[in-house]
Amino acid sequence: MSDNVVHLHKNPVETSAPDASVTTLTVVPPARPVPLWVRSGRAIRHAVTHEHTRTVGRLAVRHTMYVAGGTKIVARRAWDGRTASRYERMLRAAEAAGNYEVAAEWEERGQRYREARHRRRMDLLTSPVDAAKGAAAGTGLGIGGLLVLGIAMAVATKDVGDVVTPLMAVIDFIRLMLWIVQIVWGPLITIGPILALLGLWTVGRNSQAAPYWALPDNIRNGEGEPITPSIVVKALRDLGVPALRNAIKEMGDAGAGMLGPIRIAGCGVEVDVTLPSGVSTIEVQQRRRKLAENLTRHEHEVFITIPQAARTVRLWVADSGALDEPIGPSPLTTDDTLTADYAKGKAPWGQDLRGDAAALSLYQRHLLITGLSNQGKTVALRSLALWLALDKSVEFLMGDLKGVGDWAMFDGLARTLIQGPTDEHVIQVTEMVEGAVEEMNRRIQAPPGTVFPPLIVLVDEAQVAFMCPLKDDDKRPYGGSKANSRYFMAVRKIHNQGRAVNVLMWQGTQDPTDQNLPKLVREGAHTRASLALGTESQARMALGDKAVDGGAAPNLLRPGLDRGTLVVASDGIAIPAGQSSITVRTHYIDDDAAEAITDRAKAMRDGVTTLTVIERGEERDPLADIASVVGDAPRVLTQTVLQRLAALNENAYGRWSFGDLKRALEDAGADPYKSDGRMVVGRERVARALSNRDTEGSVSASE
Repeated sequence: MSDNVVHLHKNPVETSAPDASVTTLTVVPPARPVPLWVRSGRAIRHAVTHEHTRTVGRLAVRHTMYVAGGTKIVARRAWDGRTASRYERMLRAAEAAGNYEVAAEWEERGQRYREARHRRRMDLLTSPVDAAKGAAAGTGLGIGGLLVLGIAMAVATKDVGDVVTPLMAVIDFIRLMLWIVQIVWGPLITIGPILALLGLWTVGRNSQAAPYWALPDNIRNGEGEPITPSIVVKALRDLGVPALRNAIKEMGDAGAGMLGPIRIAGCGVEVDVTLPSGVSTIEVQQRRRKLAENLTRHEHEVFITIPQAARTVRLWVADSGALDEPIGPSPLTTDDTLTADYAKGKAPWGQDLRGDAAALSLYQRHLLITGLSNQGKTVALRSLALWLALDKSVEFLMGDLKGVGDWAMFDGLARTLIQGPTDEHVIQVTEMVEGAVEEMNRRIQAPPGTVFPPLIVLVDEAQVAFMCPLKDDDKRPYGGSKANSRYFMAVRKIHNQGRAVNVLMWQGTQDPTDQNLPKLVREGAHTRASLALGTESQARMALGDKAVDGGAAPNLLRPGLDRGTLVVASDGIAIPAGQSSITVRTHYIDDDAAEAITDRAKAMRDGVTTLTVIERGEERDPLADIASVVGDAPRVLTQTVLQRLAALNENAYGRWSFGDLKRALEDAGADPYKSDGRMVVGRERVARALSNRDTEGSVSASE
């Protein structure tokens, strides 16, 4: 018979008969039983893969390997103590490192050890005879002494039996010691191996002599794991450099000789590693991620730089998670009495990786800060300007080609502040920079020794200016990097000569390329800093080849997570000896705090009128304007003429000096002269110059 089960279902059907229905048969085959071996396999797989089973397995393997590893370590130490292998290893290590003088010294030490060992072994040949003679003599003397003591006691007590009393006392003492040994020996035989295993386990545990996967979770996750010489050597050995791995194996000290002292450096540690011969520093630099993982760290927590010593890399390893913690507030926001000194002071910018304050000197240094978008470039650049604003002698010309108000607090502090991203704003900024070039030229022509106040020409989002496609009426492009590109050439002129007369160019750009940050411009900056970038080629554009070859790697910073972290190449900041750059975590100053700082800076000044638009009116006629401000007076003081010209047109004459006025008059033949010991401008001379110029112009036109 079939084992199928038959189910009857009555399904109502719409018919004209009220009781009509249809009966259907559904045949359901019985469920086939699961074989026993399948159920057993599933149970075994579940048991093996269960977390409790894996934990117990790791525990068993870990402690077993602790004992095995400890045994190996103790055996090696014992072998080193009884043989010359230690000297051989140190000799090979010195040879591998290329230190042949040290190798010769270890060879000499090994030879002395072998000679001393030979003498000890020769002494062992005669030691049994000497020991027997000594024991016989000692025993004879001991028994003789006891008998003499017994005779003395017998004479004193007049009892002959006391002659052997001392000797019997010694025999009783020996019998007591044997009895104690018999009692203790049994438990000692039982406990001794346990104590030995415990000692071996302790040695293995301290050395973490177990597979990595079997170690405790806190060690495998790198939480709180200290950086020790053995960990650093293992990380280097497993780096994937065959020459380095083989050299470590051949070293007698297992590679410890490569390491300098491990020093605490801020929120991490620092160690110098002298690489063996045949291993290049670039091979280690190119494996930063693998080295970090071998040290149970993230890539951003390990920095590799090249110090001054040859064939050496300097490793800075952060404590796990330390770089994700924020640094403290800026001194600009916590100290209301703080002031700046352009010439001698340093701007408090942030902290280096060691936790030390990072301060930057701005004296006569052009500045360039670049990085990807939204990484903190503007805040980093603004914090330097905020500090320098607390020196009341400093003047600012500012162009913000983003135009979202990041620099609005400098209104009333900067002489010029242009904000906006359009082509018209680029034109305004270009003319502002060209005006700074004219001021620079004026200062250069001043008498030697003249001291000028610092003038900071700051352009944020400068890549907008370089990429501007507009041309002026003379077909000269505002953007680009050609010889007739207006913005490019103005910046280049300031880079070439501005430093000597305290006219400095500060620029902030993003996502640098050869098009939006020309080579001549980026190489003209004395201080170059970079936030996170995308590629090594961009890092080289931002900081230069020397800094990148020396270990600078802004392209390895994490966009978003390392916001505000800069790699700086400059002689204006303290950089450890032998390094070409330093990593700085900058202070964050928000808009409200920046507003408060600029309010303090404004209070230090008499009042600054900020131009928000560069007026490009009709060309002025200086001689005619001078004649108009002199009026009917026969002569007017040059200082009064300058004041009247500035009132007539601030944009054209607001920055005129006596030299500018004198030059304009001399060119027209109306030189100023002294009257009562003071320089004046004569009305007749100016009128005569105007008349002569008009006459010459009429003659030229008729010809």
